[in-house]
Order: sequence, then structure tokens, then C-alpha cells
Amino acid sequence: GIAHLTVYAFSRENWARDDREVARLFALLAETIERETATLIKNGISVDFIGRLHELPADAVERIERACAATANGATMKLHVAFNYGGRTEIVDAVRSILASGVAADAVDEQTISSALYTNGIPDPDLLIRTSGETRISNFLLWQLAYTELCFTATLWPDFRRREFLLALLEYQKRERRFGRVLSAMPS
Repeated sequence: GIAHLTVYAFSRENWARDDREVARLFALLAETIERETATLIKNGISVDFIGRLHELPADAVERIERACAATANGATMKLHVAFNYGGRTEIVDAVRSILASGVAADAVDEQTISSALYTNGIPDPDLLIRTSGETRISNFLLWQLAYTELCFTATLWPDFRRREFLLALLEYQKRERRFGRVLSAMPS
């Protein structure tokens, strides 16, 4: 029943890694697209990518575009892959887009900004699961996470399996989502 899933696959900060590691991450992207596209199609999952894709090597962009086109008719779930993505960069790009469109400063509101983000049309996340024992969001969906429930786990991503996912969902189900509002009377 999960309609949208966003994964952080490659941050803009990853370019500072060793060249061999960056090359391996791009090879992993290519392998994953080749290996998983048929499964995505079979399961009705459409995939798209968010981030500064225009900065990627042409062969990576071609693979991404092929995977997105091949899965475009999937209606079961939308898989959003943040690749060459950074939350601050996304906000800067949104502001630049708004300014370039000629919107007057006093006409800019939250909806204007949301509409200019890479995630326009994608609901804000209900839950963020952060693996590897880190307790930070690492420049991921900074605008969109305003009212997202956060779950931190020491499990490393490669070891994150169904059990860990179910534990995160159970923790999420225990939360009272208020979106800044008080839902029940506070005891005096």
C-alpha cells in the first residue's frame, strides 16, 4: 500500500569521494538499472530520478531515461531515486526557477516553492528511515521533511531487510502525527 518511495542513491557531495569509488557507484547504477527494470515493470512500479541529472555523464543519463520510459506505465507504486541530489541544491534551483519565471517576491509562498522543487507532484514523506546508525538527514529532502516522522536504525543499508522495515513501520504506527497542531487536550 505504499504509493511513493524515495531512495537517496547518490548525493552531490559524493563527487568528493575517490574517483574509483565514484566510478563504482556509477557502475552500480548501471547494473541495478539493467537487473531491476524488468522486475519493476512486472510489479507495476514506475521509476523516476530527482536531482541535477544534467550534470551526469551522458551514458548514465541514457540509462536513467530508458529505465524511466520503460517503467512509465507502472501504477502500483512510484519509486523516486535521488541521484546527484542535494536538498540545499534543490532549494537553490527552485529559487532560481521562481526568479527566472518573473514571480514577484511578495507572491512567493510555500506552494510556489513546493511547485518549483524536483519533487513537484510527489507527496511529502510520511516516514524517513535512516540506516547505518547515523542520526542526521544528510541534506536529503530538506523542504519536504518538515513534518515527516524520523526513524533511525543502526542496520546498514545492505543489511536492511523486511524485518527492519516492519520494525520501522511498527514504530511509525505508534506515533501521533500532529503537523504542528495539538490534537488532544493537554492535562493541566
